[in-house]
Amino acid sequence: MKSIGIYAKRNNPDAVQVAIQLKAWLAERGIRVLVERKLAANMGAAEGVPSRELPPLVDCIVVLGGDGTLISVARKVGNLGVPILGVNLGSLGFLTEITLDDLYDELQRVINDDFEISDRIMLQAAVEREGERIAEYQVLNDVVINKGALARIIDMEVWVDDSYLTTFKADGLIVSSPTGSTAYNLAAGGPIIYPGLRCLVITPICPHMLTNRPIIVSDESLIRIIMRFNEERVFFTADGQVGMAMQAQDVVEICKAEQCTHLIRSAKKEYFEVLRTKLRWGER
Repeated sequence: MKSIGIYAKRNNPDAVQVAIQLKAWLAERGIRVLVERKLAANMGAAEGVPSRELPPLVDCIVVLGGDGTLISVARKVGNLGVPILGVNLGSLGFLTEITLDDLYDELQRVINDDFEISDRIMLQAAVEREGERIAEYQVLNDVVINKGALARIIDMEVWVDDSYLTTFKADGLIVSSPTGSTAYNLAAGGPIIYPGLRCLVITPICPHMLTNRPIIVSDESLIRIIMRFNEERVFFTADGQVGMAMQAQDVVEICKAEQCTHLIRSAKKEYFEVLRTKLRWGER
């Protein structure tokens, strides 16, 4: 491991301070350190690298913050295959499972090339309008179609490969990867899916019919969602961070992306422990 990049939640003063200390610690061990440009400015450093240009220049990336920060970095990494070490500076995260107390022990393992990777499938989502592809997104967690605050229930015609599934009448629809199953999908009543499974889950949000339930499909499937509404305000979001307004008859296509996100696993915690802690299972 010769070079490491650092991203952080810049509006968190603790994250900036940890980044300063981390940069010095790595430099003492002969590691070349590159810092995302806006973070570098917050650190008072003279040099930084534009956010999207940093991933191909390093062997590994450290993310200081929370799951949301890591998800945004994963989209920047894309198909480069650069492993990501997520460090949670608050409560325990599903993706940023490493705590600040364990940071330097875990980093020493990374430097020694003594670590394991958890491969997380990503989604490729595209929006088509009048036969033209107008937007594309790479997604780690989920794709969400949701109505505006004052809109009525919306109709979404869903196909899985060449088979018609149903037309959901609901407040919205979530298509989630296993990684994203503990995010909005869980809040909407969807199942928790072990990250290593190769599947996708389609979950309606507040469906009009109580018999409309979440359904799990193969990650080899192509999911097509056709907007069957007229004048409603409807929005598409990817990972809850980027997106666009939808129009009637727009089509959203979702499939597994060719690349995975590579997360460096904690040596001290495993997935079910994180799950129990985060969801407070066993507490009274």
